[in-house]
Amino acid sequence: MIVGVPKEIKTEENRVAVTPTGVAGFVSRGHKVLIERGAGLGSGLTDRAYEATGATLDSAQEIWRQSDLIMKVKEPQVSEFPLLRRGLILFTYLHLAANEIVTRELLQRKVTGIAYETIQLDDGSLPLLTPMSEIAGRLSIQVGAWCLQAENDGRGILLGGASGVRPGKVVILGAGMAGTAACQIAAGMGAYVSILDINPAKLRYVHDILGGHVTTLMSNRANVEEEIVDADLVIGSVLIPGAKAPKLISRSLVQRMKPGSAFVDISIDQGGCAETSRPTTHCQPIYVEEHVVHYCVTNMPAIVPHTSTYALTNSTLSYGLELANRGFPQALVRNKALAKGLNTFDGKITHEGVATAFNLPLTTVDEVIHQ
Repeated sequence: MIVGVPKEIKTEENRVAVTPTGVAGFVSRGHKVLIERGAGLGSGLTDRAYEATGATLDSAQEIWRQSDLIMKVKEPQVSEFPLLRRGLILFTYLHLAANEIVTRELLQRKVTGIAYETIQLDDGSLPLLTPMSEIAGRLSIQVGAWCLQAENDGRGILLGGASGVRPGKVVILGAGMAGTAACQIAAGMGAYVSILDINPAKLRYVHDILGGHVTTLMSNRANVEEEIVDADLVIGSVLIPGAKAPKLISRSLVQRMKPGSAFVDISIDQGGCAETSRPTTHCQPIYVEEHVVHYCVTNMPAIVPHTSTYALTNSTLSYGLELANRGFPQALVRNKALAKGLNTFDGKITHEGVATAFNLPLTTVDEVIHQ
């Protein structure tokens, strides 16, 4: 199979889908790998390093034209739409439930879209979302602390406080991988931290690993409102795999937050969990609405592309190899987790969350792979 890796063109996206080590994995199994010139430079990976492991360097146009399988980091951008074609396997983060434009392009052009974020193991975990969620969670406290600085219209709060001065209060919605990672960093900085979730088992896990340094609360309307109005920094890290994020924070609740407090919405790539959330970029990451500093960058891990690229490839490579080795749909027949990643095929939506988001018909994955 010919595997193509184009350079990411989303604003300030410096990650790349495959490392030189990953290229060697494909080449050793008889596949040809096409890498766009300069694709890895943002992550500190040179063209020479790719060539040394067997990659062929080429232009974006040729890579999209020749490849059977395209591996990316982010969803196709508008300028890439004309390069999409019937039968192409696109393996990347898609987040279609929050992006109707991309969804309709993939359907119209009959692309086989397999989304990293909906590949799911039997235990419910999301192995290709986990590494980026961990990084986004850790980053959320870092950027949240920056948002609180006076230069950004923040409250001028140091999260860890100082001798004789109270620490800042951090409230985290969602105790998944991102929320737990955020919790660990916030607690390590000395902030007062509370974390809310609807799953008692997740809260028990956070309590066990962090002991008395964090307050764990069941997520319900009363607890969410009480915690948020008293917070200096709120982290939104709620997730429904493949579907739009629930709007847990209403505009009226944002209006009740402290002036100059900060809100970091990790859920923004799935639509965001606040009514005041709207996507931002690394060029202009923040805006102030209802006197609250909002940070809603849709590709947060791109701030640290070297770390993110290696963490991503560590997780995606085995699935990419399975697709290349077995082809479609045989790879999905053999791997149930990979089958759950299928979002679009031959003009049909194959993921329930995406179909529900746009009120479109659903074709089940079983119908596709066993037809």
